[in-house]
Amino acid sequence: MHFTRLRLAGFKSFVESTELTIEPGLTGVVGPNGCGKSNLIEGLRWVMGETSAKKMRGGAMDDVIFNGTTARPARNIAEVSLLLDNAGRDAPAAYNGGDELEIVRRIERQSGSGYRINGDDVRARDVQLLFADLATGAHATALVSQGQIGALIAAKPVERRRILEEAAGITGLHSRRHEAELRLRAAENNLERLNDVMAAMEDQLRGLKRQARQATRYRNLSGHIRRAEAMLLYLRWRQAETSAVAARQRLAQATSQVADLTAAAAAASTAQAAAAEALPPLRQAEAESAARLHHLAVTRDGLEAEEALISGLREKRSLIEDEHLQVRAPTVAFLGHVDHGKTT
Repeated sequence: MHFTRLRLAGFKSFVESTELTIEPGLTGVVGPNGCGKSNLIEGLRWVMGETSAKKMRGGAMDDVIFNGTTARPARNIAEVSLLLDNAGRDAPAAYNGGDELEIVRRIERQSGSGYRINGDDVRARDVQLLFADLATGAHATALVSQGQIGALIAAKPVERRRILEEAAGITGLHSRRHEAELRLRAAENNLERLNDVMAAMEDQLRGLKRQARQATRYRNLSGHIRRAEAMLLYLRWRQAETSAVAARQRLAQATSQVADLTAAAAAASTAQAAAAEALPPLRQAEAESAARLHHLAVTRDGLEAEEALISGLREKRSLIEDEHLQVRAPTVAFLGHVDHGKTT
């Protein structure tokens, strides 16, 4: 498999759709500084799964989208497509159905990027493993940038090993091994967490068993309580029914008494009306009797006053008579004494 065509649209300085054909042999791009030669290599890295914005000479991955100029507005979407020749059917089985293999990466501002292989949406990891199986990729040593030769010369043994693995065509296996190790470590961490969770679940299970026993006891006690409450309510109902019968009897008696008292009240009202009709003549007779009584009392008082006056006059007369008699008696005696003297 080899690259056949690279198409860029809205990627960095390639605002319009630009296609670079990679013919068999050596293909060179010549131009002055700033014409976009490095953008082609970066587009190739980007479509092969580059995730570092710093290696794309930007602060964020959205910086790969055409940012606009004074003459042209900015774009919101960038897309890079890479076509590979698959005539030898060297691609993985999942993508080995045609003579060409198209890898597309599309990014939308503030929304992230997505990958497609032959029109099917895939993960970034799938694209990276595809190129790793082809002994290339975004970090392949075959893509040489400025200053990278000196870095290769001064590389550490681990980095040189990566170069040898890439030359041997086992980069994909190494990537899969690294991914498997990550998955194994993740599985070990999951097992440790699982053990912790199982211990916690065992504690919860013991607590739940205790709660289940308490719940069973509670159900039994609740059943006894409900039966006792039902019996109590039944007895109260019987008592209430008996009380209701007695109350209905008392109500009937009270109703009969009320009827009798109503009849008596009606008769009393009739008698009161008759008495009220007979009351005015009696009041008139009473008034006349009172007037006569008052007249007799006044007459009596006058007679008593006259009697008292007559009694006073009589007493005075008696006193006068008594005084008169007392005055006359000494005079007679005196006269008798004179006469006797004269006789002497």
